[in-house]
Amino acid sequence: MQTATIEEPLDLVRLSLDEQIYVKLRGNRELHGKLHAFDQHLNMVLDEVEETISEVDENAHSVRKVNRSVPMLFVRGDG
Repeated sequence: MQTATIEEPLDLVRLSLDEQIYVKLRGNRELHGKLHAFDQHLNMVLDEVEETISEVDENAHSVRKVNRSVPMLFVRGDG
């Protein structure tokens, strides 16, 4: 039986292929989905994505959450 060794951060991402992952993005966006592919820039292709966008209204001191489902999504890693 061969065990996977983690020598650099991308090794940990590689172990998450075909697993459900959580991604926190800029702009109060969060993604939950299955990691289908990635590259060295951490561009990712996710399947069965649930996206949550939190819209903050500072005047009303409230947060509104908007959810959507996306069958497949490309997430740009650098930038």
